[in-house]
Amino acid sequence: MWAYRLVAPYTFARVQIPEKTPDSLTDRQVLLRFLAAGICGSDLPGFRGSKGRLPGDVGLRAAEMDGFPVHEVVGEVLASRHPRHSVGDRVVGWAPGFDGLMEYVVADGDGLAAYDRTLTPQHAVALQPLACVLYALEQLGDLDGRHVAVLGQGSIGLLFSYAAKALGARHVTGVDPVDRDSVGNDFGVDTIVRATSDRWVSHLGADDRPDVVIEAVGHQVATLGHAIEAAAFGGTVFYFGVPDDDSYPISMRIMLRNNLTLKSGVTLDRRRMLVAAGEFVRARPQLLPAYVTHTYGVDDVQDAFELACRPMPERIKIAIVR
Repeated sequence: MWAYRLVAPYTFARVQIPEKTPDSLTDRQVLLRFLAAGICGSDLPGFRGSKGRLPGDVGLRAAEMDGFPVHEVVGEVLASRHPRHSVGDRVVGWAPGFDGLMEYVVADGDGLAAYDRTLTPQHAVALQPLACVLYALEQLGDLDGRHVAVLGQGSIGLLFSYAAKALGARHVTGVDPVDRDSVGNDFGVDTIVRATSDRWVSHLGADDRPDVVIEAVGHQVATLGHAIEAAAFGGTVFYFGVPDDDSYPISMRIMLRNNLTLKSGVTLDRRRMLVAAGEFVRARPQLLPAYVTHTYGVDDVQDAFELACRPMPERIKIAIVR
C-alpha cells in the first residue's frame, strides 16, 4: 500500500509498505481506507524536520515514519473491533499515531465518529479540529456577553473565533500578522488586528482588555506571555497552541495581581465532541465550505504541505483527498 514518509526537512517520499490487515487490529481498533486528511499547524514542525517526542521519531534528517505527520483523517471502515463502528461506515477523527498519510490507517475507534454523508470527505475532515475547539471552549464555561480575544487567526484560530461568537461572546478580537480582513468578519471576528501579539498588547487600553484570551499560535514561548499580559482583571487565558518546549516563562506577578486563571489541555471525550461538531455544522452549513479553502489529491501531498507553510490571506484549511 502507499504511504508518505518525510525523508528530509520539507521533503516527502511516496513509498510502498506492507498492507495493514484486519488481523493487525486490537480491541476497539478499526481499519480505515484513507478518504481525506487535514493539515494542522501542529503537523508543520515535523514537516520542517523538527524532532518531536513520538515513539519512532529517530530519523537522522527527518522523522522517517510512515504516514507522519498527519492526525486529522476521514476514512471508510474496512474492518472493526469496536462496537460503534461497522464495515462500510464513513468516519472522521484521529489517527493516534500521527500516521494518517497512508492508504490504510489503523485508528482507535473511541477517537472516531460517523459523519453526515452529505458532507464531502474534504469538508468532513474539518470536524476533527472543530471538535478540539468545541471541547476547549466547553472548559471555559459560559461565554455569553464576554470579550474573547484569539491570538493567531490561522485555521484553528479562525475556528475559535467563529465558535466563540456562535456560543455567545459579546465581542471577538482576532490577532494575527497575516491580513484576515477579507475573511475575519465571516468567522465572527468583530475587531481584526493585523499585528503581532506583542505589538497588540502594548497598545491595549484598560477598557479594551478581553475577559478571555485564547492562545492559538503555539510552537514558541512568547505568545503565552502576551496572552497573560492582555487579559482583563479576573480573566482567563486558555493555552491551546501546541508547545515545542517543556517549560514556558510567564509572569506570575501578573497572574497573581490580576487574579487570572490559566487553563490548557488536550481533547478528551473525542467521539462525543466529534458528534457535537457534526451537530454544530449542521446548524451552520456555510461554515465548512468557507473554511476548507484548498484541496489537493494524494499525489500532491508535497505541494499541499508547502502551501501550509506559507502565510497567505486567502488560505485557511487545506485538505488532502484520495
